[in-house]
Amino acid sequence: MDEKACYFEDYQLGDSRTTGAKTITEADIVIHAGQTGDFFPHHIDAEFCKNTEFGQRIAHGTLTFSVGVGLTASFINPVAFSYGYDHLRFIKPVFIGDTIHTVVTISDKKDHKKRANMGIVTEHLEVLNQKGETVMVADHLLMCQKRDA
Repeated sequence: MDEKACYFEDYQLGDSRTTGAKTITEADIVIHAGQTGDFFPHHIDAEFCKNTEFGQRIAHGTLTFSVGVGLTASFINPVAFSYGYDHLRFIKPVFIGDTIHTVVTISDKKDHKKRANMGIVTEHLEVLNQKGETVMVADHLLMCQKRDA
């Protein structure tokens, strides 16, 4: 991982990057169910799912979120940290065998209201499957140090 500092001023609106990809497996779903306690049948009961609108098991939304966000962690920025997520939506289901990746686009920048030495950068995340279909969107708020702070 690259540990180059990326200050508030370095982020440019419209800049984007595409992450690597990960195929969602049955093991991912089972492990996620065990970690979270979410054993909802839509995720783990193949027989139950045969009679749902999707006809098969679907990945937890929180699993899609975790993997989609995790794929964005490509470098350590020592002058920034995650401030949270807004506008999270699960657009389409993710199935066992789907391969997802994330497109990150800088969609907003603003000064922090209480900390003059910091700014908030909004990274719009769009998680797509192997068919190019959007399966999840969210806005990641990144608190960044200003260069001259």
